[in-house]
Amino acid sequence: MNDDRSKAPLAVFDLDNTLADTAHRQRFLERRPRDWDGFFSAAPQDPPLPEGIALVKESARECEIVYLTGRPERCRRDTLDWLAAQELPEGRVYMRRDADRRPARFTKLEILRRLGRTREVRVLVDDDELVCEDARRAGFTVVRADWAARSAELKVAQEREGRT
Repeated sequence: MNDDRSKAPLAVFDLDNTLADTAHRQRFLERRPRDWDGFFSAAPQDPPLPEGIALVKESARECEIVYLTGRPERCRRDTLDWLAAQELPEGRVYMRRDADRRPARFTKLEILRRLGRTREVRVLVDDDELVCEDARRAGFTVVRADWAARSAELKVAQEREGRT
């Protein structure tokens, strides 16, 4: 890895269902109304997804790692603790503002474009089909994280409710 990390390309990783397995907490989204507090408060117990963990560690050899999640800002401490517990490379963590309910494909693409203005974004790794499609259309190289089971409830939450 180049010693000057400010010139290294960026590898951008989503968290939920890319690095962290959310299957155990998706039950909170199956209730009506959805239990968002329960969903996010269970995140520290997410098991790591081996495929995503290996890819982020491999990417860190040549790239600066950036974490880009749809989790709300109020989850920052739990998120940083989880990343450290998995012994993942340090990196900036971009999170959704607490009141931001736009779909992830809009919030994430906005941040990707901002990052791409001053640095090469070598890859985005994300599980959300729509995020991946929009990022590809915008000219970014994308790896779709398809190694975790996704629930229909999570897909609706990501796209229609702008919650994760």
